[in-house]
Amino acid sequence: MRIGYNPHKDKKNDETQYIHQVIIPVYIPNQKGYFKDSFAILKLCLESLFNTVHGKTFITIVNNGSDKIIADYLDLIFKENKIQELIHTENIGKLNAILKGLAGNNIELVTISDSDVFFLPNWQKETIKVFNEVPKAGVVGIVPQFKMYESNCGNVLFDTLLSSKLQFIPVKNKEALVKFYDSIGWDRDYNQDYLKYTLGLKINPELNVLIGSGHFVATYKKDIFENITTYIGYKMGGGSESYLDNLPLKKDYWRLTTYDNYAYHMGNVLEDWMNVPILNEELHANLETNFSKNKRQHKFLYFIKNRVFVKFISIKWIMKFFIRYKKLPGTMIEKY
Repeated sequence: MRIGYNPHKDKKNDETQYIHQVIIPVYIPNQKGYFKDSFAILKLCLESLFNTVHGKTFITIVNNGSDKIIADYLDLIFKENKIQELIHTENIGKLNAILKGLAGNNIELVTISDSDVFFLPNWQKETIKVFNEVPKAGVVGIVPQFKMYESNCGNVLFDTLLSSKLQFIPVKNKEALVKFYDSIGWDRDYNQDYLKYTLGLKINPELNVLIGSGHFVATYKKDIFENITTYIGYKMGGGSESYLDNLPLKKDYWRLTTYDNYAYHMGNVLEDWMNVPILNEELHANLETNFSKNKRQHKFLYFIKNRVFVKFISIKWIMKFFIRYKKLPGTMIEKY
């Protein structure tokens, strides 16, 4: 039996006070073997996040089937109001966990991050700067990596091919670049020229951005997800990673990365250098946003930019011509 009238029926939601959401799926099933240091690394990840975000940040943690000690810790930080949303579920797969976090709000930026990311001060400020200054930016990473322009960047290259703003520019932070590849287990026998020059856009005298973005931490315009799939049939792999890659392209958004490095990848082994960063002095600054939103582009244009053009520019001699045209030093072209 129901008596009376629900006072919340037909009542509109209040306008959100948040301008930036951060979603972190967490899967730590035990404290052994591969996961031996994962709990300590998760704590470092979250503490570095808490110390580097402004007050208009909505933090969502999705516990994707972790064991009880992890669940209890997440419950505690939720009760302490350090995070705004906590979702517990069995292990439904990384992307399905992310999809759960995306629903139920209207926050214009969303950062999707692994639980082993060490955030550095000013990462939000620099991310918002890119979105404000580059209207076609749809995805902005904060960790430069090698040759990111080779993946899901056909539309950026197509749109800027004849622009003098698109060119190879000196690497800003060589030490951070080396540190990233150390963190994923690479030997240092890679082409050392990758540590010297990278493909970017000279937006204005005060701002350079890099073409492309990695996957383990990146910020998206929320309107990319206005029509999202509700279920992906893989825990990991099986094409699930490409889902987040394809959505921005359908709206003709560019994948970019900040010129400098604003996060580290910790991996699954605790190391001495991992210390929580100093509190960002500009955390509570009033960060103005002025983002444009793209409509879904025509399928024909999508096909030309992201299929035909990508195949064309991938031809070996054409790529060599391209990198020469975009001012990579001549001594590097043959092996770059």
